[in-house]
Order: sequence, then structure tokens, then C-alpha cells
Amino acid sequence: MDDKQKSDGIVLTEAQKRSRRHRSIAIALALGVLVVLFFAVTMVKGPAVLVRPM
Repeated sequence: MDDKQKSDGIVLTEAQKRSRRHRSIAIALALGVLVVLFFAVTMVKGPAVLVRPM
């Protein structure tokens, strides 16, 4: 492909890059909190987590 025919695609502005980074960090933190919550609930329930009601 020629350099003239190459498309750079979408170029984000600095504000958009910053916004994307903040959103990614927020999603990662929310996921981390969820993992810790599930782990804590599992530890609190202990072996009873495997007992299923009939």
C-alpha cells in the first residue's frame, strides 16, 4: 500500500484519550471491587457455599 492510500483511522483528541483512560480505570476498579466482594462472601460462607438446598 502507498503511504498516500494508508488511512490513519480515527485519531482521538487528548481530551478523548484522557476520558477513555479514566473510564478504563473506573471499570477496572469496579471489577476489582466485585472480585473482592465475591471472595469475601465465599470466605464468610465457608464450606457451606458447596451445600445446595434440595
